[in-house]
Amino acid sequence: MTKARTNASASPAVGRNMVINGAMNVAQRATSATGVGATSNVFPTLDRYAILLGAGAGRLTMTQTADGPNGISANCLKLDCTTADTSIAAGEYLGIWHKFEGQNVQRIGKGVAGAKQVTVSFYVKANAAATYLVELEDADNGRTNGKLFPVTTDWVRQELVFEADVDDGSSPLDDDNATSLVLAWYLHGGSNFTSGTLASGWANTVNANRLVGIDSFFDSTDNTLFITGVQMEVGPVATEFEQEDISTTLAKCQRYFIRTGGEATYERFAVGANESATRASGLFFYPTTMRAVPSLTTSGTTQVFAGGALTSTTATSIANASTKVASIIFDVSSGLTTGQGAILLSVNDIDTRVLYDAEL
Repeated sequence: MTKARTNASASPAVGRNMVINGAMNVAQRATSATGVGATSNVFPTLDRYAILLGAGAGRLTMTQTADGPNGISANCLKLDCTTADTSIAAGEYLGIWHKFEGQNVQRIGKGVAGAKQVTVSFYVKANAAATYLVELEDADNGRTNGKLFPVTTDWVRQELVFEADVDDGSSPLDDDNATSLVLAWYLHGGSNFTSGTLASGWANTVNANRLVGIDSFFDSTDNTLFITGVQMEVGPVATEFEQEDISTTLAKCQRYFIRTGGEATYERFAVGANESATRASGLFFYPTTMRAVPSLTTSGTTQVFAGGALTSTTATSIANASTKVASIIFDVSSGLTTGQGAILLSVNDIDTRVLYDAEL
């Protein structure tokens, strides 16, 4: 490990970092979420970082916080324990997950002859000294590789080298748009995951061996953890953190999740027409090609503007969607004129959002 650099410069090797949003700059859903842990496998705040939690009483607040190490990023992911869990049941665990499509990690060559080493680096600090674990999980072939790392009260760059995994020479990562590799930080675990022996490299997944040697983030409500500058690259050397233009990072994140709304009152979501007295629809072209056909959810109140009048909606849905465009359906109770032009928009509420989700 190395102390956090204060004058890091970008390397000319653009695109070497396989992690999306490593600088923690994009948080489309929210910049803060409380009570995290009641539901598992959710994305509370920062794009591409999910919280995975096995049944337990521990809860935390997750925020995008402007406290990153100088020269790396102004932002970081912060976890703050708000409800302790000192009676750890066997099946409990807490992890931060970053998932990779198989087609985005083919450069590793994992599972076949010529497989390459991978280096994971990140900047981390906490309120007190502790030991946690970073794991790479091959979701296609049921193999894992975990490395313990220490945290202190100072920003420190951890540089962890993961061995090349030839396996039996015939187990490549799938070349598709589904989850093939998972990068995870584990911060808490019960005996189902800590009672064995931590493997020294890649091994077929045995849950009892996965989290051996870690401390518990949930052992005190004093606990905090800060992470940023996350990078995963081919080879045994951690290069300088790759600085990326925010527009590039946002476009990468929007492959998985798109938020519209939340920036202004009466924000326009689509322009279309009334299909009937109770339904209007409009086309929304995504700013980038999404990973898969997304699902749609809304928050706040939406409405239809047609014929000079505003009508509040009773339901919203998505139809005839692809990975590039969707028809948004706004249903109302009555009063629309079929064939009349319509604008689908929010009410006088900046918190109204229409969300498109194609997460792994």
